[in-house]
Amino acid sequence: MLDDIWVDESVFALRPDFAVLLVTTHGLRNGPSDDRSRAWLADASACSAQPEKIEAWRDAYRAFGAKPSRTRPSVDALSRRLPLPEINQVVDAYNSISVKHALPIGGEDLDHYSGPARLIRAVGDEESEEALGRPEPGEVIWRDDTGVTCRRWNWRQGARTRLTEETVNALFILERLEPMTMEELKTAGEELGDLLSELSPEVRVHTRLLSGGR
Repeated sequence: MLDDIWVDESVFALRPDFAVLLVTTHGLRNGPSDDRSRAWLADASACSAQPEKIEAWRDAYRAFGAKPSRTRPSVDALSRRLPLPEINQVVDAYNSISVKHALPIGGEDLDHYSGPARLIRAVGDEESEEALGRPEPGEVIWRDDTGVTCRRWNWRQGARTRLTEETVNALFILERLEPMTMEELKTAGEELGDLLSELSPEVRVHTRLLSGGR
């Protein structure tokens, strides 16, 4: 699965500085938020704001015609919800890393995927859940063989592949634009892996980096 994920060249043409760190985990044990995951959220909520990173995502949204004041990049929306909301242990883990590094992160249930994930610019006729709406031509979307899994790059995820307390195998999508460095992207991935391993000591973690320079 990890080796089959791809990013279309049109996305790199839109933002040559884009890179995505893909993290797959097998053998997760998830559960309701607890004192440990609440502490992660509290620590992240206390981190200093990093507006320059969030502004880079707003610029990326404008580049494909979206209005970031109406449909906000995920990390922008999340950073406005302080203190961070409790969802479940695994989602709390990646939300805390997202806010700490001002880095959009998505979590997907691999067992609900149909074919590999890919990041493309929409044609406009892609199948999409009613709650998500149909993507507009040129919009950046994540999708699989069934249809859209996340609209407007990282704005809103579909319910079909959402992480739940029953999730065992997952894909985490860590999306980087400058001024975030590649080293910080790598560090964020390692920190996420550490938190997931703390939740599930026997979890198997694999990573893959995709960028315009390969």
